[in-house]
Amino acid sequence: MNTSFETYFESLRGQRIAVLGLGVSNRPLVRLLLEFGCDVMGCDKTPRENLDREVLDLESLGCRLHVGEDYLSGVEADVVFRTPGMHPGNPAIQALRDRGARVTSEMEAFFEVCPCHLMAVTGSDGKTTTTTLISEMLKAAGYTVWLGGNIGTPLLPLVRRMKPEDYAVVELSSFQLMDMERSPARALITNLAPNHLDIHRDMEEYVQAKKNIYRFQDETGLLVLNADNPITAGLRGNGKTVFFSRRGQGHIHVENDIICRDGTAVLNTSDILIPGVHNVENYMAAIAMVEGLVGDDTVRTVARTFGGVEHRIELVRIKDGVKFYNDSIASSPSRTIAGLRSFGEKVILIAGGYDKHIPYDVLGPEICAHVKKLYLGGATGPKIRAAVEACGENIPEIFDCGNFESAVRAAAAGAEPGDVVLMSPASAAFDQFKNFMVRGEFFKRIVKEL
Repeated sequence: MNTSFETYFESLRGQRIAVLGLGVSNRPLVRLLLEFGCDVMGCDKTPRENLDREVLDLESLGCRLHVGEDYLSGVEADVVFRTPGMHPGNPAIQALRDRGARVTSEMEAFFEVCPCHLMAVTGSDGKTTTTTLISEMLKAAGYTVWLGGNIGTPLLPLVRRMKPEDYAVVELSSFQLMDMERSPARALITNLAPNHLDIHRDMEEYVQAKKNIYRFQDETGLLVLNADNPITAGLRGNGKTVFFSRRGQGHIHVENDIICRDGTAVLNTSDILIPGVHNVENYMAAIAMVEGLVGDDTVRTVARTFGGVEHRIELVRIKDGVKFYNDSIASSPSRTIAGLRSFGEKVILIAGGYDKHIPYDVLGPEICAHVKKLYLGGATGPKIRAAVEACGENIPEIFDCGNFESAVRAAAAGAEPGDVVLMSPASAAFDQFKNFMVRGEFFKRIVKEL
């Protein structure tokens, strides 16, 4: 039995709890709250007729459902658990706070009760691959590792199985971090660039949210930062701050295609199985995070065997000499730029999707340098076209396809033997899909059916 876990949930017994959003991470939370005798109201904008069986099962366990368009109206609570995608400044949340409610989240609760060593990763790009690399390195070194947060299985229900010597490695989004008041012992920010400005008020709010990953560390904390990124290069932690750099100016850096630690060779970049310069950065960041815990031989073994994470420059199929890659995770220009730079030849690019109101100017020159045919769809299609055409030279052929499926099929039809077709949208998926994973699966299904 985990004392802090039991104490935390016992403290909520008998209180009115409102859980805002009944997505993947909050459903196990509701079950735990009900287990400890809490009065739980589950609030979600999905109409009752569209609720899935798992949510309806929560009602049968005692959760009062408050769903539909008015799901935030008439809510009374002592404690509010907000879903990550809901801004803490939402008027309904602020009204609850003004009436005395304490606002928290499933992830903050996990941080409070986690009994083992805690590491966390955030950033604009590279979060999932780097978080997974840290987990793989620790596992290869013999540790028991719990991988979660913004990826994988919700960790809060698993706390009772964790031991003090284990490691919890979590990926955290800006939304999860916005009102966090706890930080892990080891924290990493991979990089920072404009992202999610459809939710955040401005770039400053986005950066401040990311800073919460280390803001509450003490002098024993470790913060790992990217020295090559203009924003992260200027940050400093409360304890030890370590930098990584491809330009040779960090504690972990690259010299003659070798990742080094203060001049000592750790890993030849040619040993890294997954392609792309950005993955060299991901490895440097992971190496910095596991320093003192994982030996260099183990790092090299992981590099030679780790095949990457699904939806991240994932080779789907080779058909008639054409390679099809799924990079659905690329929901921002910087992520697509990293994908484009992973290939030595010019590619056929499928891009466009939901508009997060972020600038696309930087993407134009990269497309002109790395793309020979561009197939566009979604709300950001015109923005991407404008950014490309503003370059004035080396403009690839551009095809406006309307929607995602049409763009995929047109790109496949326009490919010739030897071509690379890369689906890397530089945009979120929400215009046509629930998330980037569903978009990636849809892409793979189309490609496999060609």
